[in-house]
Amino acid sequence: MYVVKYSGPFGFIKPWTAVRDKETFSQQFLTPSILEGIEKKLFPELLKRDKEGKLVYQGVQRIIRYRLNYCGLDLQQERTWSKGGFLFTKEKDIYKTNQGIITRGVMLNPNLYLAFGAKENAERAFSQTICLCRNEDILHPVEFQEMSVEEYEFIPGFELVEADVAKGFKVGYNRFKEAEEMYGELKVFGNPIRESYE
Repeated sequence: MYVVKYSGPFGFIKPWTAVRDKETFSQQFLTPSILEGIEKKLFPELLKRDKEGKLVYQGVQRIIRYRLNYCGLDLQQERTWSKGGFLFTKEKDIYKTNQGIITRGVMLNPNLYLAFGAKENAERAFSQTICLCRNEDILHPVEFQEMSVEEYEFIPGFELVEADVAKGFKVGYNRFKEAEEMYGELKVFGNPIRESYE
C-alpha cells in the first residue's frame, strides 16, 4: 500500500452531534462521511450528481485505510448562540441573551495517515492539502512511502472501521447517503497520543 502522512499545528474534528454541550472534545476518529469528503476533495472527479443535482452516494473508493494520532488536546472557549441568530430580552432592567460559551478540546499537532492501493492516487494526494473537517487548520502532506500491511499496522493511532448496529456504535449521519445512520468500531493501535511533534 502507498501511505501519505499529513500533519499540521492543530486540527479540530467537530463532534457529529449538534448539541451545544458545555464541554466537548474532538473526535479521535474520522467518520465514513468525513473520510469520503476528504477523498472527494482530493479527487473531485468522484463527485457525481443525479438529474436533480443531488450528490450520488458512492462510498469511499480510493482511500483503503487511515490512521490518526495527535500530541494532546488544548481546551479553547467558543461563543455560541442558539438557532435563529442573536436574540436578547430585557427583564427588570437586565439584558439577557441567548449566547453561551462552550469549552472545546482541540487536537494538537495531529498526524493523519491515508493509505491508497494505487501509487498514482497516493501521488495525487501527496500534492494537495486537506482539512480534517470544515473551518479548520490545513494539514500538509509531509511524507510519502510504500509499505506492507504489516508495516502499516505499527503506525500508532485511532482508526474507525465501518460496522453494523450489532458490532459498532453510532458515529453520526452520512451526508452523502441521505443522512443514513453510520456505525463503526474503533480500533486503537499502539499509543495514539504522541509525546513528540514528529
